[in-house]
Amino acid sequence: MPDRTRAGTPQPPRRTCHWAESGILALYHDEEWGVPVHEDSHLFEFLILEGAQAGLSWETVLRKRERYREVFDGFDASKIARYDSQKVRTLLTDPGIIRNRLKISSTISNAQAFLEVQREFGSFDKYIWQFTGGKSLQRARRRPKDVPARTAESDAMSKALKKRGFRFVGSTICYAFMQATGMVNDHLRTCFRWKEV
Repeated sequence: MPDRTRAGTPQPPRRTCHWAESGILALYHDEEWGVPVHEDSHLFEFLILEGAQAGLSWETVLRKRERYREVFDGFDASKIARYDSQKVRTLLTDPGIIRNRLKISSTISNAQAFLEVQREFGSFDKYIWQFTGGKSLQRARRRPKDVPARTAESDAMSKALKKRGFRFVGSTICYAFMQATGMVNDHLRTCFRWKEV
């Protein structure tokens, strides 16, 4: 059934990816998902949030995102890398984030590994985008079941990040990171955002 405006004029149904029909997921889908990201701090934020999602829904993480930004110093890796045990204890008591000791401690060690990559390559952006040859991989998925959970590129990224000491960076998490940061365009062909990104 078509949507209707206040004036009662029939509107065509919203053509979007199946997981982003309404609410916070629709807003994220329409404005962020699949848009190429090259700013290091934004890449780091997505890396941490995708790891925090493990075992949970992305909607849960999005609802906690603002609080994450507050308690994790705006995802400033140089500050997070210096967090001590007292800071970890404080974070574990904060109901506004996912209170998982392993995920919180991995945020700190990932910040340290992230800074090492920046020192070696000049930027995390330069390092991470090498896994797609420096460009967005354009896909043309027709159905939700055509979208994979992992690819050869995410397998390679996961292996390389783990070797550098990153945690919560399995291939499925890396692929979700690639989708979020526009390293791959996995909007369905029927989605209005497919051509836009």
